[in-house]
Amino acid sequence: YKCTTVFFPWLIKYWVLLNLNTVSGVLGATHVEIEQHLEMGRKLLAAGQLAEALSHYHSAVEGDSKNYLTYYKRAAVFLAMGKSKSALPDLTRAIELKPDFLAARIQRGNILLKQGNIQEAREDFQAVVKLPHCPKFACFLSFSEVLNQLQRAEELEELQEEAHQASHRGDYVAAIQVLDRAIEISPWDPESRELRAECYIRLGEPRKAILDLTPAARLLNDNRAAFLKLSRLLYDLGEHHGSLSEIRECLKLDQDDKECFAHYKQVKKLSKQLDSAEELISEQQYQEAIEKYDSVMRTEPNIPFYTTKAKERICFCLVKIKQAEEALDMCSEAHQREPQNIHILRDRAEAYILLQDYEKAVEDYQEAREFDQENQEIREGLERAQKLLKISRKRDYYKILGVSRTANKQEIIKAYRKLAQQWHPDNFQSEAEKKEAEKKFIDIASAKEVLTDPEMRQKFDSGEDPLDPENQQGGGGGGGNWPFGFNPFESGSNFHFKFNFN
Repeated sequence: YKCTTVFFPWLIKYWVLLNLNTVSGVLGATHVEIEQHLEMGRKLLAAGQLAEALSHYHSAVEGDSKNYLTYYKRAAVFLAMGKSKSALPDLTRAIELKPDFLAARIQRGNILLKQGNIQEAREDFQAVVKLPHCPKFACFLSFSEVLNQLQRAEELEELQEEAHQASHRGDYVAAIQVLDRAIEISPWDPESRELRAECYIRLGEPRKAILDLTPAARLLNDNRAAFLKLSRLLYDLGEHHGSLSEIRECLKLDQDDKECFAHYKQVKKLSKQLDSAEELISEQQYQEAIEKYDSVMRTEPNIPFYTTKAKERICFCLVKIKQAEEALDMCSEAHQREPQNIHILRDRAEAYILLQDYEKAVEDYQEAREFDQENQEIREGLERAQKLLKISRKRDYYKILGVSRTANKQEIIKAYRKLAQQWHPDNFQSEAEKKEAEKKFIDIASAKEVLTDPEMRQKFDSGEDPLDPENQQGGGGGGGNWPFGFNPFESGSNFHFKFNFN
């Protein structure tokens, strides 16, 4: 009981006094401590260590909330960090504490003018001009600067009015020229940037509009309309990742915004399909990628970029799975949409090669080369197509056997057996017929040898005839074009040829 009635109240009183002293130590720093923070802040600011300097100025402001200089110095750090919006409240507080603080007035007026707040900036500059007390030399410099800024404020007001009039009458080129000067004076004015962006959109220059909307969307605390417009522009240009990023910024401001949320769902769905399709291609799952790009065209049929992109990538996949006819049709559709796309031209050239139409393959590669002289893949493709064209004019093993370039080994052997049986010299009577049959038979056997040997077939597909004496070093076996190093049909040969079709 005694402990409760006597000791406990004393303990509570002691605890309260202790905590009050602790709080006072934090919030009511001594004059020496404040000066130390200010000095450290000054040194760190001079050294370019802005974040550390700001921390010390925070402590100085917390220690003495009535000192106008601490607010002004912290505002200087915010400005050095490019955070003008954060600097404004500190400058305003410094002016409240000392209304005749000339430097703070000028600094705040400069920020307000750059933000396009003409009337508020003008009030600050006029207040400086009317200040009754000022050192003579300082006043001369300040008045000169302020008078210049007042003239700029008047000019900005005229420019903004002129730009709006030009925009309203549809003279967007003139409006942009006027806004260029206006934005030089007020680069942080979101209204001028949004108006110039709208003019660029009207002139069909969305990328220039994006350059204005990107900062404009962030110059206001809540500019959801700018974020939505920015996201839509990026979406129309095919930059779905950028579009998704910007629309998320809109939803951060208000997750219930109906327009932003509806656009977000569309962009997210399409972006996921596109990313998935490219992942399938990287995994060489080409048929699945084709199906995914078909989904892309169904999801977004109204934006030309996505249809063209889907057709381009489907064309690529069809070439990879060697569906030459389908690839040619798809590549041609994509080429009509985007005639200067070197990837479409490359893939169509490869489709022509699969169809053994080497002349058109060369034409497509040459056209692609005109658009990009430095592309090594295009240069190598052109050289290969030219080699294949040259070989085809001499001897094309696929044509000799009558098989496609995608034929497998079993199909090649089957074609060989059929033709070898047809053109075996023993099937002919006259000497002239036998000679012709021998020539055909040699070509058929050569074709079978090359196309059933993986290494030789790869050489032939890359534009080199592995049986051409010009491509062989050291002279080979001296058997001419006969693949086995001798010709059993030569006169004087004791070899008796017997063909076994089994």
